[in-house]
Amino acid sequence: MNRDVIITCALTGAGDTTEKSEHVPVTPEQIAAAGIEAARAGAAIVHVHVRDPETGRGSREVALYQRAVELIRASDVDVVINTTAGMGGDLYLDPQEPTTILPGTDLVGGVERLAHVGVVRPDICTLDCGSLNFGEGSLVYVSTPDILRDGAKRIQELGVRVEMEIFDTGHLWFATQLVAEGLIDDPAMFQLCLDIPYGAPADPRLLAAMVDMLPPGAVWTSFALGRMQLPWVAQSVLLGGHVRVGLEDNLYLARGVKATNAQLVERARTIIEAMGASVATPDRAREILRLPAGAGR
Repeated sequence: MNRDVIITCALTGAGDTTEKSEHVPVTPEQIAAAGIEAARAGAAIVHVHVRDPETGRGSREVALYQRAVELIRASDVDVVINTTAGMGGDLYLDPQEPTTILPGTDLVGGVERLAHVGVVRPDICTLDCGSLNFGEGSLVYVSTPDILRDGAKRIQELGVRVEMEIFDTGHLWFATQLVAEGLIDDPAMFQLCLDIPYGAPADPRLLAAMVDMLPPGAVWTSFALGRMQLPWVAQSVLLGGHVRVGLEDNLYLARGVKATNAQLVERARTIIEAMGASVATPDRAREILRLPAGAGR
């Protein structure tokens, strides 16, 4: 069991959730405000996507990241900033003519996916460690070994910590290969993402098997979607990991009760402390992850 637990709050994501809950932040100002509230509630890390303020759809626009991050950094809270670098891998194919690329495709190389990371220099950014049939329909998330190696090299050059996002066991296999090749700085940081169709299901036995596959010295977090998000806080802590909550992955505090990011962090904190563990401060998170003191401020 982990008794020194980092809470990450994933503030908004890129999914079609803005019409499902009025609490999902859209503008950079709303995203920053949600991050600040989450930090005050106990999150040591905030995970930042941005959205097009006009459409609410996920975006790779560098200026939107700049605005959200500068507002968080200019606030009176201390928090570790983790930006996504997963945007730019969406490939929509015509199921009848698979060589035909459909509208909605946003597919760029591994280095181009990091354009905002080079500008805002977050403490941490993500690396989605494999391709995936993403939900129903004809969307494939594309993240090939060559794309990933290019991305990992660029993140190392920028001096940013990598959080390797793992959606299935094969992704974990490849992520450990990146570690073996020296493309991931110590300590290797893994995010085990469960219950995303069609990756690894939210099965405690599968999580335990994935934890057993991690390399020595790895730091890891796990989360599950929807109604499994809060139970997964306990599951992750029991197996020695850290936790992630937030509106990217779940919109509800209880059945029929829509949540804010801060409320989900507060509930995660209650679970962790009821288990006899402590919630890590941002400075303690930096120690665990070997980030520079006060990085990103």
